[in-house]
Amino acid sequence: MSDETLSRSSNPLAIIGPGLLVAATGVGAGDLATGALTGSRLGVAVLWAVLLGAGIKFVLNEGLARWQLATGSTVLEGTARYFGRAAIIAFLAYLCVWSFFVGSALMSACGVAAHAILPLSEPSTDKVVYGVLHSVVALGLVFVGGFRLFEKVMSVCIGVMFITVLATTIAIQPDWSAVASGVFIPTIPQLGAGGLKWTIGLMGGVGGTVTVLCYGYWIREERREGLSELRTCRLDLLTGYVATAIFGMGMVILGSRIDVDSGAKGATLVVQLADQLETSLGSIGFAARIAFLMGAWGAVASSMLGVWQSIPYLFVDCFRMINGRTADQNSVNNGEADDLTLTQDAVAHGAGSQSPVYRYSLFAIATVPAVGLFISFQQIQLAYAVVGAAFMPILALALLFLNGSRKRIGKAGQNSALATVSLIAVVVFFSWAGIYEITDRF
Repeated sequence: MSDETLSRSSNPLAIIGPGLLVAATGVGAGDLATGALTGSRLGVAVLWAVLLGAGIKFVLNEGLARWQLATGSTVLEGTARYFGRAAIIAFLAYLCVWSFFVGSALMSACGVAAHAILPLSEPSTDKVVYGVLHSVVALGLVFVGGFRLFEKVMSVCIGVMFITVLATTIAIQPDWSAVASGVFIPTIPQLGAGGLKWTIGLMGGVGGTVTVLCYGYWIREERREGLSELRTCRLDLLTGYVATAIFGMGMVILGSRIDVDSGAKGATLVVQLADQLETSLGSIGFAARIAFLMGAWGAVASSMLGVWQSIPYLFVDCFRMINGRTADQNSVNNGEADDLTLTQDAVAHGAGSQSPVYRYSLFAIATVPAVGLFISFQQIQLAYAVVGAAFMPILALALLFLNGSRKRIGKAGQNSALATVSLIAVVVFFSWAGIYEITDRF
């Protein structure tokens, strides 16, 4: 074992870092708003839904990590191998649309949050100025600093996000017995009057969607290879999603104490929440408002930085596989798997960040979505929401297939009975939630 590997393995951030990164990247303004709105309407009785949602994302990410550690290839590579190039082309088309709308939403959220903390001009002007400025800074950090600087800056943003929101939650002095009941006794208030819709949205919104795929690239940056690293991955994913669940429950608790305007969306609603906190907390109201806004800013800024740094890896993988450029890798699992001469992609060990495709994708994500700060795309957004509703169940189905056969993944990495049941439950839940969302929108 090299000195560098020993140093990384003894560093707590290296152990739990990738899990925190993928969890923090998945928390955006929409998740903050959903938590606050759900808490305002249903109270703390639905806190269990946050925990269950975090558990669902853990199951998916554990399956992604297990496939990669067992085979040395990403899930996208496995998809190309067993489902063909057409599947990658379809995913690439979706990824382009996803990147545009998520990038635009993150720029807007950063702009609104920064204006609330330090206003310079009119809110509409500051949203654009601050949003573009955040994007440029994130672009520079990723382009110049590489993964290590990204990891350090993200750790600061995550700390600000977690500590400030948790402190604000404690400051409002909620009914802790009701909180405990909401965590351990599953109930859905107002079941026939929108309660089910808000609970589904709360559960499904925990921890992001496409960004779960980025975990595989981050564990490669940490030099994790082979199933011997699976225990470490499970530990850091558990840490990341527990932190996400606590953060999400904090948003529900904060929302339960105030009336939130259903017309407000995203970061605008978060600012409204901060204003009401200031009014309701009296002498400490101003400090609580600033602290909460700093936490919200940390959430959206870390999400932007995470998306800017990681999504280009997916573009590199997609373009490389569409063009058929792969490199042979020896079979894995000591001969247990048959026909497992899989591929080690060019993203391994940071090589992807040196790719022209990575750089072009990074620049595109940091610039093109700025158009969305000026223009409304309601019909396109509806189509995006409909297509996006299918992503999570398709991912779960892919993991059931890829990880379900000893021939594909090897005996040691194959799904256990518990993993199989959990993935089937994820397919059922997200399929049901997707159909529910689509019918509700139409």
